[in-house]
Amino acid sequence: MERSLETQVGQAVDAWLAWLPRWEPANHRGRIAPCRRCFGSPVLSAAGLGSDVPHGVQHGLSTRVKTIVDHAVAEYTSRNLPMLQTELEQQAARNRRRSYRPAEGLEPEFEGMPLDPEPEPGAPFLFTLTGLAAEDDAAIPALPPLSDAAKAALRQEVGLADDYANMIGREVCAVLLHHRLRIQAAVAEYVEPQVAAMLDDLSRSLDAPFDPRDPGPLAS
Repeated sequence: MERSLETQVGQAVDAWLAWLPRWEPANHRGRIAPCRRCFGSPVLSAAGLGSDVPHGVQHGLSTRVKTIVDHAVAEYTSRNLPMLQTELEQQAARNRRRSYRPAEGLEPEFEGMPLDPEPEPGAPFLFTLTGLAAEDDAAIPALPPLSDAAKAALRQEVGLADDYANMIGREVCAVLLHHRLRIQAAVAEYVEPQVAAMLDDLSRSLDAPFDPRDPGPLAS
């Protein structure tokens, strides 16, 4: 029996809450570009996760909710949009021919995140996971081109799928409003103390930039 949207959202929030105690602040240099999935997300707004919440915390929830929307759209597409469904099946079959798929099978906290760190200025990487995946993809023949009429029909079905996704997204946001209190309580318990401790450490390091045990340069 298909689970209701309320049940799916509740289970997604439960899974995120179970993961949250394991979250720790990142200790590496972050990327400059904002996450397209999380930046300005109405899902995160409905959940009460504002811009002051670390991105790693946001991403785990937004990805879990996105999976719910994607599943609903996939069901709608399979029932109502035959041309789009065929195109998706052909693309999926092509993707399965790739031997290297580093973006697949990741945990929700990492799904959709950049595969590679930002390169240091003037120090490019010898190789990247993204580059290796692109090389593997380029070796597989592309799908046959569509006629102009088929492209027009496909664009229409894509538009219908987008409209349905937006509708499901609004419903999901309405359900998330009922979970805001426990989401925010968990952030206050597990996230805010770690952020405060990190800021305290930073403040102390700025106040005392040198190791007090360092005798400093010897007088000449």
